[in-house]
Amino acid sequence: MAQLEIKGKDGKVVGKHDLGGALKEAKPNSALLHRAVVAEEANSRQGTQSAKTRSEVRGGGRKPYKQKKTGNARQGTIRAPHYAHGGMAFAVKPRSYEKKVNRKERRAAILSALAAKIEAGDVTVTENIVFTAPKTREATKFLAGLGVGNRSILVVLPQHDEITFKCFRNLAHVTVRTAPSPKAEEGKESKTNTFSARDLAIAHKVVIAQGALQLIEEVWY
Repeated sequence: MAQLEIKGKDGKVVGKHDLGGALKEAKPNSALLHRAVVAEEANSRQGTQSAKTRSEVRGGGRKPYKQKKTGNARQGTIRAPHYAHGGMAFAVKPRSYEKKVNRKERRAAILSALAAKIEAGDVTVTENIVFTAPKTREATKFLAGLGVGNRSILVVLPQHDEITFKCFRNLAHVTVRTAPSPKAEEGKESKTNTFSARDLAIAHKVVIAQGALQLIEEVWY
């Protein structure tokens, strides 16, 4: 795990990369990864669902029939939960599903997931991931040359590149993300496109540019 092969666009090995920083010492930790993934999925929920209780449903302002001598069970309103078109018992209301994961734990979970992928041989490092024109055909040819198959693939770039993003966006099994940047870690820019522990957990293969790997080692030292 201390050294990874670097491949060119044709899939041939062109060099070696020695892992450094925290990534070199990282070990798979399923419990930590589980907490990070659960928190990420919970935080993506809108929490805007809402159902009406019996007091919010229109109608039912009087008793449907008198209290006694009808042979029926006594009822106070036809908008009770057991009536059709009645309110919902224990109705769901808007709420926040947010779960907090501190920065140190989130970072450790990502490194753990990446370490697990490296250990399993599911990480392919390339010299660079650059295309001259936004053509899906070029992206397909590139992935085929690396031999990563056609199951879910996570592509990690050093920084956002619009042309590269457009090359991959028509491939449903490919997700494109960027490596962490020093400015994002300091809170000076958005982290929205940075890959997460969940991205790594659901990916079958990871294709990462050498520059992106160096950024990970530099920022998450």
